[in-house]
Amino acid sequence: MISVKNVTKQYAGRELFSDVSFDVLAGEKIGLVGRNGHGKTTLFRIITGEEEPDEGKIFQPNNYSIGYLGQHLKFTKPTVLEEGCQGLGPDEIGSEWKVEKVLSGLGFREEDFNRNPSEFSGGFQMRIALTKTLVSEPNMLLLDEPTNFLDIVSIRWLEKFLRSWKQELIVISHDRDLVDSVTTHIVGIHRGTVRKIKGPTAKYYSQLHADEELYEKQRVQDEKKRKEVMEYVNTFRSKASHAKGVQSSIKKLEKMGKLDKLENIRTLSFSFNYEQFRAQQIMDVNDLTFSYDGKEPYLINGLNFTVNRHDKICVVGKNGKGKTTLLKLLSGHLKPVSGSVKIHPAAVPDYYEQANTADLNDELTVEEEISRGCAYIDKSRVRGICGAMMFSGDDAEKKIKVLSGGERSRVLLGKLLVAPSNILFLDEPTHHLDIESCQAMMDAVRDFEGAALVVAHDEHFLREVATKLIVFKSGRVFLYSGNYQEFLDNIGWEEDEE
Repeated sequence: MISVKNVTKQYAGRELFSDVSFDVLAGEKIGLVGRNGHGKTTLFRIITGEEEPDEGKIFQPNNYSIGYLGQHLKFTKPTVLEEGCQGLGPDEIGSEWKVEKVLSGLGFREEDFNRNPSEFSGGFQMRIALTKTLVSEPNMLLLDEPTNFLDIVSIRWLEKFLRSWKQELIVISHDRDLVDSVTTHIVGIHRGTVRKIKGPTAKYYSQLHADEELYEKQRVQDEKKRKEVMEYVNTFRSKASHAKGVQSSIKKLEKMGKLDKLENIRTLSFSFNYEQFRAQQIMDVNDLTFSYDGKEPYLINGLNFTVNRHDKICVVGKNGKGKTTLLKLLSGHLKPVSGSVKIHPAAVPDYYEQANTADLNDELTVEEEISRGCAYIDKSRVRGICGAMMFSGDDAEKKIKVLSGGERSRVLLGKLLVAPSNILFLDEPTHHLDIESCQAMMDAVRDFEGAALVVAHDEHFLREVATKLIVFKSGRVFLYSGNYQEFLDNIGWEEDEE
């Protein structure tokens, strides 16, 4: 176990958290939650010793090992298998089978084992790092957003692996289903303090909301009492007959504690701008076929489906099978080899590609970049969108070049809100968001009056949003006319997991 005692940390004069204390007992699995920028990764780095707290200390038993998967990847070996074997202990020579088993579970084929890690995409490089961490069999696993870049099949495999993990675990993830599936407790960073509860994320957020409601109710009552006492003092201060009562009331005021009003915490909060559309069908896809060289084998072959005006269709499957390519074909950013994508003349599409931040102008401010999406938009409307994307006040004047990856993605989302649309194409829109912001995105897509086609790996999102699915599975792509739970019950991913 480890014990976090009275830990305080500041950055650039801003306090992330203060006097934090909690224990992780033997066998406990913790979901570490909190808004982006509130100190989750910093707390991890303090636990591993990579950073020192300003105050407080971390206590752990002798010979207690921690395996940490962070966000920065570094490879030193020429093959995937050798790199994975870096995680094995000195007494495990000849245990390459352990590495092979984990690599296979995370989507690597046997022929990939002898390839250089640099040949793989960022997503697969993350899996190599994850393999090294897992096979080291530490006493405690620290996983910082392990599902970033993983596809839905690998996420389900990881869930199964972590549920069977017998030692301690702390995981940071915006994937709420994963957190609830693999953890026993939640530790939440909120308003610079930390609380630990037993149970799922819903219990934590419900308790947090109830406590803040109670605090605000108590604050209002206290203010009312203070006002009443002050009115009595001011009314009778000059009257000798009430001198004793006035003095008593003044002392009462001095003893009364004053509760500060809770600051509003910036939260992603928005709705997509809907353009009226009256026809029933907004898109018709006929015999859609595509490969990048125009030859067989085709990435997409003979796909047929229609999109009605209120459909919420989620595109699911393993990475590298064509999900983003399909979105580009449907949105007109790629041309098919054969077949057709017919979109209604009154359709007004909008497209979000989270990897496409290169299109942002580094020299513009957030406000200027969002304005660029529409020539006729007033400043107050732009400022409102900036605020919804958590760029309120001076933050709207930040240059694009100083923003983090997550902040740049929020600028892209802001540009999406400028002009009205009635069909959305969204490629992993929750990727850089925290749990609270993921919920805001789910609500916005689900409540959008038009149609949406969304590439998604987050099973919580799929359960909340999808009315239909386009599934890449077992070498083919097909429409499933049901929700995600029905897909799991009737088809599922078991074949792929094996």
